[in-house]
Amino acid sequence: MRQSTYDQLLALARHCSRLPADADDLLQDALIEAIRVGRADFTRPEHRRWLVGVMRNKAKMAARGASRRRTRDSAWQETRPALPETDETPISALLTGLPPALKAVAALALSGHDRREIAYLLRLDEVTLRQRISTLGKRLRAAGLALPEGTPGLGLNLAYGRIRDALLPALLREGGIFASHDPDGHLFIVRRAPPG
Repeated sequence: MRQSTYDQLLALARHCSRLPADADDLLQDALIEAIRVGRADFTRPEHRRWLVGVMRNKAKMAARGASRRRTRDSAWQETRPALPETDETPISALLTGLPPALKAVAALALSGHDRREIAYLLRLDEVTLRQRISTLGKRLRAAGLALPEGTPGLGLNLAYGRIRDALLPALLREGGIFASHDPDGHLFIVRRAPPG
């Protein structure tokens, strides 16, 4: 196809598409369809008219899909349950001003780790960990701060250690990229989509 023909078709695609940035993709999709059905001779007026019709239809379908997505997304926003009232103390306020040793303990506790896991991750013996937790509590009370309610990992009664123990074998077995869990503790694994 000559560049002048392509430029003319691209101008028609810009006219059909709602967003000028989508015109090139719209034209490429229509050209693939034209080749597939044997209408690739664009010197013929009927093939050009057919191609414009395909672009118009594809643009309308894309607009309808976008409209449905917006409706679905806004409906979800309206019907989702209201989030519970949370403490307005930002987590960063809890961590500000703490020495690094206490900050590490607080950050791990806020992310849902239990005492055994914190001791392991920070390589602390039981006595040292108990002292740091006690000091952390005293400092927070002295500053008039409390752990926020609904903090991830603290407000739920989940076996985080067991969840983490189950994630790696499941990830390796399923060939995933990464694995995590939802707020209820259900594991999920994300894999690459198969090519094609």
